[in-house]
Amino acid sequence: MLWNTVLLALRELRRNVMRSVLTILGIVIGVAAVITMVTIGGGATAQVKQQIASMGSNLLIVTPGKRLGPGQSTGNIPFKQSDADAIARDVSSLAAVAPVSSQSIQAVFGNQNWSTQVTGSDNQYFRVTNRSIKSGRRFSDSELRTGAAVCIVGETVRKKLFGGQGSMGEKIRLQKLSCEIIGILEGKGQSTMGMDQDDIVVIPLSTYQRRIAGNQDVGLIQISVQQGAPTEKAQQNIRLLMRERRHLSPSDDDNFNVMDMKEIANMLTGTTQTLTALLSAVAAVSLLVGGIGIMNIMLVSVTERTREIGIRLAIGALESEVLMQFLVEAVVLSSFGGLIGIVLALAGSVWLAAVLHVPFVFNAGIVVIAFLFSAAVGVVFGYFPALKAARMDPIEALRHE
Repeated sequence: MLWNTVLLALRELRRNVMRSVLTILGIVIGVAAVITMVTIGGGATAQVKQQIASMGSNLLIVTPGKRLGPGQSTGNIPFKQSDADAIARDVSSLAAVAPVSSQSIQAVFGNQNWSTQVTGSDNQYFRVTNRSIKSGRRFSDSELRTGAAVCIVGETVRKKLFGGQGSMGEKIRLQKLSCEIIGILEGKGQSTMGMDQDDIVVIPLSTYQRRIAGNQDVGLIQISVQQGAPTEKAQQNIRLLMRERRHLSPSDDDNFNVMDMKEIANMLTGTTQTLTALLSAVAAVSLLVGGIGIMNIMLVSVTERTREIGIRLAIGALESEVLMQFLVEAVVLSSFGGLIGIVLALAGSVWLAAVLHVPFVFNAGIVVIAFLFSAAVGVVFGYFPALKAARMDPIEALRHE
């Protein structure tokens, strides 16, 4: 019985193909927009998590200054090398601790120059930030201790200064410092904030302090917590140690910050998920518009087929059978719209993911939900026209011209 009703609905749709296509257009747009928004939003969220993870494994960053608000701090009493040594010595469950100082400096080689980020640190920096050496080597212990004029450059700096030429063993100038390139970093691309992670020159911290900064200050301390160890406990232990080393009384506020990259990751992913939900809700309005279109066309169809309905009722068709006929027709109409919308959404999502350079994350759940929702739209908005058809008086229907 149900199969015959479906076949009857398909026959009616074929009789008015253009009208059917225009009717389901709202459903197609709504389903396609919702699935596309959720898919691209999922890809953006996955990219944020991936890029945050690439910045460091279980990363904590200790910065000087009392936090006032976004991007604002005061009381910047700088750290010293001894602070990083104390953290590495006294705090358990840490994989690596790297003191870091950096500033933007013009790098010069021959007649080429490029403004880049010069970072002073030690070999622990590469472990904390998950960076590997593509060619060459890391700093030796003697180079770190004596402040040798050596450097390891990122891929962007290498391309800007040397192009396609070899760079190993060459010397570049950083202000008054002429340093020899002993290594090239593996490329990492852009960070979540849009910064080029390959636009960097790393030199020994002692070299940076003596030859560039002219002081013994450390700008920040990057810390990698051991895999499986809770970063919250390490964060609290570091905070207590730094309060003690900075001679802060219980009533004093911290004049430093211990930031967990997981918190930043959660904030960024939460933002992308909220925006995705908002855009999806706006796109879902098209489903409502499509449902109203289906109701309108079904009412027109009921009016056009009044005599047919009257004949069916006169020869013994039950009201429930007439109701089912028009309800199934509305559901088939909206379901076709849902299927077409799904196909367009997946094709559009693959294309947009490639254009926006975000991973394509297939979400089977949202596809199923969107299809079921499109079918539900047919049920909700097709019920009233179907009920109107089922409650017709057969005699009045047969008299209809």
